[in-house]
Amino acid sequence: MQVRPHVVATDLDGTLLRPDKSLSARTAAALDAFHARGGQVLLVTGRPVRWLPAVYAQLREPVPAVCANGAVVYDPQTDTVLRADPLAPEIMAEVARRLRAEVPDVVFAVEVDDGRSMRHTADWPSHWNSEHPSALLVTDPAELLTSPAVKLLVRSSYTDDPDVFVRIVAGALAGLAEATHSSKSGLVEISAAGVTKAAGLAWLCARLGVTADDVVAFGDMPNDVPMLTWAGRAVAVANAHPAVREIADAVTASNADDGVAVYLEGLLAEAERATPEAS
Repeated sequence: MQVRPHVVATDLDGTLLRPDKSLSARTAAALDAFHARGGQVLLVTGRPVRWLPAVYAQLREPVPAVCANGAVVYDPQTDTVLRADPLAPEIMAEVARRLRAEVPDVVFAVEVDDGRSMRHTADWPSHWNSEHPSALLVTDPAELLTSPAVKLLVRSSYTDDPDVFVRIVAGALAGLAEATHSSKSGLVEISAAGVTKAAGLAWLCARLGVTADDVVAFGDMPNDVPMLTWAGRAVAVANAHPAVREIADAVTASNADDGVAVYLEGLLAEAERATPEAS
């Protein structure tokens, strides 16, 4: 008997992965057991495609992924982008104009080439990924906005509170694009209008022939809210942002305590009890 729901759609950082970015043996075993009962696992992440290999190396086999907060749907088996919905250069130029008027010291970076590379200027705060070979330094800020980007990244010294900053950014954009956040560092992530984790996941599920009722989704941050609202069953990890916990149907253990595995083990136990004994 196939386990219900049929699809697990899970965020990565802060949800499926432990704080050190590792996938625990317990979680890997739970995903394998879910797959063995006929279930499908999908990754739904703010990460770009270029950050997925470290996760795939810890899975039994690569699984489809919705990346860049819904802007990219990726098939790792063929290394193919099935769908991309980037911000157009003219939209990014208007976003930049509005944000510079609202927050004068705002700085930008972009995820381009369907999320296979990043571009940033010298004033972009240095983080571990800024030194990666796929992160390209450009000297002219205008050059950041000349190619379609699956995600526009925004930082400012105005505030290090991402909840405050995302409200400022979203207010300035006023429907021009989507603004959300998935970290606690003050970074705001901007996508094309209508692009969310929910939209990307809905497209992929339609391709797979499943509906929202077939999906249990796991998340921890505000960028997960659209996906959790869309899915038939929404589960927050215990370390989730208050906005996520508020809309979740259930709360499991934290990512440090293998919350996704804990919940899946319960689903699998239910499926086992529901399986008629062989006569």
